Amino acid sequence: MSDDLTLDEIRATLAPVLARHAAFDGWRAPAVAMAANEKGIDPDVAQLAFADGPVAMIDAWFASIDAAMAQVLPPERLAPLSIRAKIIALVEARLAIVAPDRDALRRALAILALPVNAPRAAKLAWRAADAMWRAAGDTATDLNHYSKRATLTALYAATMLAFLDDESEDHADTRAFLARRVENVMRFEKLKAKVRGAGGGERLSLSRFIGRLRYPVV
Repeated sequence: MSDDLTLDEIRATLAPVLARHAAFDGWRAPAVAMAANEKGIDPDVAQLAFADGPVAMIDAWFASIDAAMAQVLPPERLAPLSIRAKIIALVEARLAIVAPDRDALRRALAILALPVNAPRAAKLAWRAADAMWRAAGDTATDLNHYSKRATLTALYAATMLAFLDDESEDHADTRAFLARRVENVMRFEKLKAKVRGAGGGERLSLSRFIGRLRYPVV
């Protein structure tokens, strides 16, 4: 099979199953070999597809999460929802996708937390936020484009950390955490819009949101 695939196609094929093996073998070559055997791909060729090491494996897995999210929540399902509801639905969809692989996610975040991987970690977090905003129908190209993504990056990161330690049924505590944070941001934005006389938009505020992460309102 691997004779007919490019390295990019091999990465895309293996990415969705890598996490299952990384949970036991770590984000290392053995996980690639196991995933390759599962998908009928030459393990030696598969190793070439992930020659850049653990971060390349994590990058591919995160990209597969973006793709799975888009399949679970196509535009027609999101179109009737408010911005608040869209963001919550998109984050919750990602949580559901990674739920079976929480141990792999924990290992992945530990790797990305290393100082040497900080630039790549920031890029991957931004990419996830961008994928969610694009799925939500955002077309902003001005400063608002960047502020929305920066805020959602912070929101998503905080929610994922809560998710890793959540033992509640169906991750109810994480869902409640997410809903509270989104509601706090939206409430502030509506108040700010009234003060400025700018209408009742639902834009997200990075500085205010980060402040609420540090001093959460329960």
